[in-house]
Amino acid sequence: MSLILCRQEPVKHPYYFEGLGVRLYSSQELCYVIYNNPLLVMEGFVDNALIEFIRDDLDMAFLALKLVKWQQSGEDGDELLALILHECDYYNGAEVSRFRQKLSSYRRMPEAEFLKERADYLFSRKQYGKSAAEYQKILDLPKGNRGSEVFQAKIYNNLGASYARLFMTDKAYLAYQKSFDLVKSSEVLKRICHLSQWNPGLVISERLKVLITEELLQESGQDRKEAEEKAEQADSLLELDKLFQKDPIKRFQGAGELVQKWKQEYRNIMS
Repeated sequence: MSLILCRQEPVKHPYYFEGLGVRLYSSQELCYVIYNNPLLVMEGFVDNALIEFIRDDLDMAFLALKLVKWQQSGEDGDELLALILHECDYYNGAEVSRFRQKLSSYRRMPEAEFLKERADYLFSRKQYGKSAAEYQKILDLPKGNRGSEVFQAKIYNNLGASYARLFMTDKAYLAYQKSFDLVKSSEVLKRICHLSQWNPGLVISERLKVLITEELLQESGQDRKEAEEKAEQADSLLELDKLFQKDPIKRFQGAGELVQKWKQEYRNIMS
């Protein structure tokens, strides 16, 4: 992810936001991240490190002091986020009001639903390690707070998808199996079939094996073929192909930048 720097501010020590894996160099970038990623900043985002960044690097000592006093008051922590948006003067009053309403709507959700919203968002950002941890939090809630069996089946399915993208096929299979046991979904069974083809050494219970028909195997194989064809046209491969068409010096420089980009994406996925 890249951000557009609008205001030139003398930031010597950019703030690293682990939630997105980006470094922030200005108050506008800080506000942009807060406003567009509420689910990632609602828990513990405003801490001492951020306040120091605002005070020392953004040279906004008055705002930093306000944040400290608000923290000490023990009042609504969501107002700290709205305060930053207001004081940085990047979003107007109506936009800050809408942001407050969005936070309020999230806070009114039952805990399990809020955690799912957050986990789903992390999954959409390809942060599969974090999404898996959030889905597991739901399953660790007291039994009466985990939602209906249908809801729990969705959580197990999404947990399985997170593990599958982390190449943890054994854990993915166990999650999918629990999802299937709850709702007997043919789509979940297909995902188990995909896993078995992806990892031939995967041990599948006999009761599920008998449900995996030849037709399902053929359908799964076709899906896999289409996915492989689509992967060949992935942006990352096209980017690599363009790189090798450049002269040696530019190719070497571009390769270093591409590797660093891939490393950061990998860290985000696995964290």
